[in-house]
Amino acid sequence: MLDDTLKAQLGAYLERVTQPFEIVASLSDSESSREMLDLLQTIQGLRSDKITLKTDGQDARKPSFTLQRAGTSTSLRFAGLPLGHEFTSLVLALLWTGGHPPKVEQDVIEQIQALDGDFDFEVYMSLTCHNCPDVVQALSLMAVLNPRIKTTVIEGGAFQEEVTAREIMAVPIVFLNGEVFGSGRMTVEEIVGKLDVNADAREAAKLNARDPYDVLIIGGGPAGAAAAVYAARKGIRVGVAAERFGGQVNDTMAIENYISVLETDGPKFAAALEAQVRHYDVDIMNLQRAEKLIPASEPGDLVQVEMANGGVLSARSVILSTGARWRNVNVPGEAEYRNKGVAYCPHCDGPLFKGKRVSVIGGGNSGVEAAIDLAGIVQHVTLVEFADALKADAVLVSKLKSLPNVDIHVNAQTTEITGADGKVNGLSYKDRVSGELHHIELEGVFVQIGLVPNTEFLKGTVTLSRFGEIEVDAKGHTNVPGVFAAGDCTTVPYKQIVIAAGAGSTAALSAFDYLIRQPVAAAQVETVAA
Repeated sequence: MLDDTLKAQLGAYLERVTQPFEIVASLSDSESSREMLDLLQTIQGLRSDKITLKTDGQDARKPSFTLQRAGTSTSLRFAGLPLGHEFTSLVLALLWTGGHPPKVEQDVIEQIQALDGDFDFEVYMSLTCHNCPDVVQALSLMAVLNPRIKTTVIEGGAFQEEVTAREIMAVPIVFLNGEVFGSGRMTVEEIVGKLDVNADAREAAKLNARDPYDVLIIGGGPAGAAAAVYAARKGIRVGVAAERFGGQVNDTMAIENYISVLETDGPKFAAALEAQVRHYDVDIMNLQRAEKLIPASEPGDLVQVEMANGGVLSARSVILSTGARWRNVNVPGEAEYRNKGVAYCPHCDGPLFKGKRVSVIGGGNSGVEAAIDLAGIVQHVTLVEFADALKADAVLVSKLKSLPNVDIHVNAQTTEITGADGKVNGLSYKDRVSGELHHIELEGVFVQIGLVPNTEFLKGTVTLSRFGEIEVDAKGHTNVPGVFAAGDCTTVPYKQIVIAAGAGSTAALSAFDYLIRQPVAAAQVETVAA
């Protein structure tokens, strides 16, 4: 199942295993069980002195296997073959079970170990989902670290009847003790934060105790990361507060237009951004959502940012790089059927609609690319575009029109996403020319209509455009002294990664220029004189 190169790489990783553990497989006479046995025998053969393979498991899900360290009661199970995007998750699970330390902050490890309660997690994933590994790895780690946490990782394609019975139409989705716990990308810190009821208060106290920054960056996408690197290289005190480092880049599958990087994907690019920022002396504060900006009342005073957990950060200057999020179509049924047929990531959720009928709302590059991608998986795709023509690149439009299982409707205003029995069953739209109403019977709707800036918390403090974007000049200045902005949350045209990174660099240089032109505080003069 694994080629020689992959076996050699896996063998090198498994050399890091220090503690013995068992793999216990539950198998049937199916082809998938034979493939799993082949994979597990390969793994065991690469480290037979530390790994024992048993095939007498009695789990109801077949094929599946558990990983259990000798002398412990850890419970981590994989149901289905964890290959594709999840092969890395399998490797990490093997290493962690075998005693190799995880690359996670020590306070997070201690927080996981201190969780009080019995937690039985089930996470459904697909092998083509680039959002799933973060969740799978987080819950796997938690099961390894805390014996009261059980985690079962389920490959949806291998257990279709289960997926259908639970009406799962988007991945990753997590069940805790049989009830839906969350869906979409989640980090280990986010999951633990939801379980630890006192986490917000502790985190707020940590933020309040931090000394003021010279530059505080709100947002950790390409703009925020570039700003952090440029500011840190000036030798000043820099902090980054972000909901998730990498921002929306994490939800981008293919990146092929970032200069000097021929091809990568969003999660890898986001990880590289964070790694470069951590190379410098930058204080990174993840899982932090800003709720209020308090400008300096007098020249020389500090700008403050209130966070959702109640903490307050202070700085001599602030760079806003909060990015944007997927725009909702805002019609009846969208919110009701989200993750029940309404989806936003064709790469993640497309395989769940194999052989079914779906619609894509949006005729820009994202919408047309999504329709092309889905056409190779689903039975039929209907693309619905509000404007009188598709706005995507001509080569993409030509490719889309060449596909036999795609219908295109322009001048089509989506009016409702319909459903029954808790899941989508159709889409209604109005012909904007004739006024005629139409209804399409289908099982899935993918919304691809652009972005909305994450700037609601700034209303009344900085000037926003009619689209909610932060108005900036060529140097990233806002209308508030000491406050700068960069990236997709601003009025800078063309929302592209490379443009956001350049804007972040510009904002950092402008912030530094602002700082060196501020009057020296009397306390600083006295210190120098002494």
